Amino acid sequence: MTVHHEFDVQFMQQALALAREAPLMGEVPIAALLVRDGIVIARAHNLRETDQDPTAHAELLAIREAARQTKSWRLTETTLYVTLEPCTMCIGAIVLARIPRLVFGALDPKAGACGSIMDIPPQPRLNHRVDVIGGVCAEESQALLQDFFRGLRKEATQRKSG
Repeated sequence: MTVHHEFDVQFMQQALALAREAPLMGEVPIAALLVRDGIVIARAHNLRETDQDPTAHAELLAIREAARQTKSWRLTETTLYVTLEPCTMCIGAIVLARIPRLVFGALDPKAGACGSIMDIPPQPRLNHRVDVIGGVCAEESQALLQDFFRGLRKEATQRKSG
């Protein structure tokens, strides 16, 4: 993993602001931004619950939007910012989209595929290399997720006792 830059924090803060909107729709607060030349070309938060789609992760939604915007599946010269370490499905899409740089916030000890339970990006047999920078605004991202799930547990407890 390489060192992050000051602009990485700024874009991660934008991703965290977007992630804060997700719980208003009953979604887990995870968001992604795809940036090219300092400009956000796509943004998304998770929509798994809304769409009842197991693939509606923020990363995939942002990648799809960027491909539509640029009219190309090759998203070279971009950086993907995501508030949580990508899973195997998402890092696979990142590699396939030829995204050269990934910056993520919190580690995901249950599904993370960029160092937590697996480490897919450095696999030598892949046809594309992704430079991965983890831990940018990690505490803030982790707190957002913990608060969300704590709230869900509290609601469930109140429903059971009420």
